[in-house]
Amino acid sequence: MPTKLVLIVDDCDDARLLQGEFLRYSGYEIVEARDGAEAIEMARRLSPAVVLLDLAMPNVDRFETARRLKGDPLTRSIPIIAVTAYGLQEWAERARRAGCDAVFQKPVHPIKILEVVRDAMGSRAVLD
Repeated sequence: MPTKLVLIVDDCDDARLLQGEFLRYSGYEIVEARDGAEAIEMARRLSPAVVLLDLAMPNVDRFETARRLKGDPLTRSIPIIAVTAYGLQEWAERARRAGCDAVFQKPVHPIKILEVVRDAMGSRAVLD
């Protein structure tokens, strides 16, 4: 798989489309998952360079997806960027404890997402 592969995980089609189109335009390859269970399966199979993870999704608990990804030897080195509409500091702290490497409140400006993805990919190169 390409080293510039980003997995966008969000149950909202419009959110995936917005984030995905901007990143595609910026030269990244995008794969999408609609929920945590699908995200875990795809991350294990595709080993993306970064996961953009919405924290409010159906099926797998919002923080459980991050915990499972960080607890799995196949996916633990993949940076997870949480993107959430919940602005409470408590959510950010819980996301970090679950294994998220960064947390951003929606709406996130596309340029900021691009910067964070670039930074995260650089940190993965150090981890691998």
